[in-house]
Amino acid sequence: MTAGWEIPEAEIVFRFVASGGPGGQHANRSNTKVDATFSVAESPSMPEGLRQRVMKKLGDTVRATVDDERSQLRNREIAIARLRGRVAAAGKIERPRRATKPTRGSKRRRVEEKRRRSDVKRGRQKPGRDD
Repeated sequence: MTAGWEIPEAEIVFRFVASGGPGGQHANRSNTKVDATFSVAESPSMPEGLRQRVMKKLGDTVRATVDDERSQLRNREIAIARLRGRVAAAGKIERPRRATKPTRGSKRRRVEEKRRRSDVKRGRQKPGRDD
């Protein structure tokens, strides 16, 4: 888990570029698309355990590119939220899976279903055929 740690905005590198696609004069002149990059490897504030988990899942850097809105400020906010969400998801400690055996009832149901499917397929065969 991230234990309450969040990416500080000062550690996020922003790049603003013109958003692609149609949109008239505003879209062609405004750099509203946001490319936010966070360096996991070089972050001074990130706890070491969290850093190892995130780097294992996402690599040295995490990026978010957003051009959902017409506003650069809004796209910047969305990019920050996406970066923080990705790091939080990658930093969660997953509970190890405990191996279990199938129950007697599930084995019985599986065999009964196989027998029913076999009967259905046998019913599709040409009459008079014996194997």
